[in-house]
This record gives sequence, structure tokens and C-alpha cells, in this order.
Amino acid sequence: MKLADIIRDFSLHPFTSCPEDRDIRDVYVSDLLSDVMAHARENSLWITLQTHLNIIAVAAMKNMPAIVIVNGRKPDGETRQRAESEGVALLGTEATAYEVAGRLYTVLHRGG
Repeated sequence: MKLADIIRDFSLHPFTSCPEDRDIRDVYVSDLLSDVMAHARENSLWITLQTHLNIIAVAAMKNMPAIVIVNGRKPDGETRQRAESEGVALLGTEATAYEVAGRLYTVLHRGG
């Protein structure tokens, strides 16, 4: 599924520019950076409540095109700038990680 479709269908708020043509093949949900580094797959969408600068480094290292920040949290300016320079889209939602992950699982793995 294209990132642009996810942004539209889930009404996500972009905090940065987005590589909308990127294919999202999987989703990883975690707030623990070491867990994401060890287990997330390339081209995954990362769902987290973390907003600090280190999430960008992890996403870039794992070649993850976008991070969805849940629970209405917002990244600061420095995090947004780093995301732009690394080509990682930062997206936001008021929804919980559970809600976003459940809907994405249905769309990506069950076709609906």
C-alpha cells in the first residue's frame, strides 16, 4: 500500500513532507527503540508515542519511510527538521496505537 493512501485513509496529520509514493509492506508497533532496531523490517510504518530526536535515527537506520505518532503527541522542531533531512515522514493522529495498528493490519494483511 502506498504511504499516500495510508495518510488519506487514516486521516493522518503530516508534520513533515512525505515520500508518498513509498510502498508500506509492514507495520511495527513499539515505543522501545532497541526493540525497533532489533525487529522492525525495512519499508515498515512505525507506530509509536515517542516524539524525541532518536526516533528519526532509528527509522533512518532501518529504512522506515514514516513514523506515526499516536495519542495526539507532537514532535518538536528539532525532531521535525531531522526527519526532513533524513527523508523520514512524521505523521500524527489522535488515535491510540491499538486503533491504528488494528486498522492497518486489516488493510495490509487481510485486504480490507
